[in-house]
Amino acid sequence: MMMRGVQKQNSVTTTSAFHGEFLDNHVTRNEFLKLIGTSLS
Repeated sequence: MMMRGVQKQNSVTTTSAFHGEFLDNHVTRNEFLKLIGTSLS
C-alpha cells in the first residue's frame, strides 16, 4: 500500500460495510462474523 505520510511499507488496510439483511438483523450479522472467524466491532 502506498499513501502520503505512511512510513511503514507493506501495511494493510481493511474496510468493511454491511448492507441489507446484515445491516438490519444483528443475529444474521453475528452468525456471519462467527462463521468467517472475524470480529469487526
